[in-house]
Amino acid sequence: MDYKKVDLSFQSCQSDYKDSDVVIFSAPLDTTTSYRPGTRFAGNAIRTESIGIEWYSPYKDMDLKDYKTADIGDLEIPMGHVETALDTIYNTSKNIIQDGKKVMMIGGEHLVTYPSVKAYSEVYKDLRIIHLDAHTDLRDEFLGMKLSHATVIRRCHDLLGDGHIYQFGIRSGDKHEFDFAKDGHTYMEKFTINTLEQIIEEIKDYPVYITIDLDVLDPSVMPGTGTPEPGGISFKELLNATKLFEKLNHVVGADIVELAPKIDPTEVSTAAAAKLLREMILLLHMNK
Repeated sequence: MDYKKVDLSFQSCQSDYKDSDVVIFSAPLDTTTSYRPGTRFAGNAIRTESIGIEWYSPYKDMDLKDYKTADIGDLEIPMGHVETALDTIYNTSKNIIQDGKKVMMIGGEHLVTYPSVKAYSEVYKDLRIIHLDAHTDLRDEFLGMKLSHATVIRRCHDLLGDGHIYQFGIRSGDKHEFDFAKDGHTYMEKFTINTLEQIIEEIKDYPVYITIDLDVLDPSVMPGTGTPEPGGISFKELLNATKLFEKLNHVVGADIVELAPKIDPTEVSTAAAAKLLREMILLLHMNK
């Protein structure tokens, strides 16, 4: 499979697809968002904002220009037809994986994680997920829908089973979702990410997919998201988490989701997302 370059790319990520080790795409799904919409605009908002973000990361002492990264832009997905949109994300992720490359996906609402994890689970039977979020996302259905941004981690659990999903920063959800985690179906650290290093040590030799819902950040840092939850972590804590991720031996793919850029006219939320994306791309390059 091959994909063409796009006119607007993230930073210096303009390598040919065939030469690249990491492939960025954005999945502008914004169909099941239950509060404030706008995540469909995240990908290109981050690309535009990346003009103001340095290519060099002082946190990792790495420079994006030194690595082969392709940005294939927004996927073309039909608004209002969830299943078709998820099939497009799944097939794109599957093609990238089959070509020996890593997925770096930009949401979109959090449901976009499910088809990407599905593609990875077919290749990596012992796949683990690290999930940073304000919300449990463990409902079995939401407003009568099995496929929703509020059910995404439950659907991932359907794929992977118990003992494969590790949730951090969680501070919102129905009681039955917290009970589901407490019963041992997922590992959950409420409110903070203090045990992240311990869990990374336990799963460091497994293939790991990382999904970061930006509302894990406190709304004072990330107001531009659909369902803000006060009491979140700081951006510095999130950057420290990306440093801890370096201890994992097999980070196979990742996503950043739930930026709704038009909600924050200061564009600070988008700038934070762009800087995080730089760190995650470099993580994927250093972790082979």
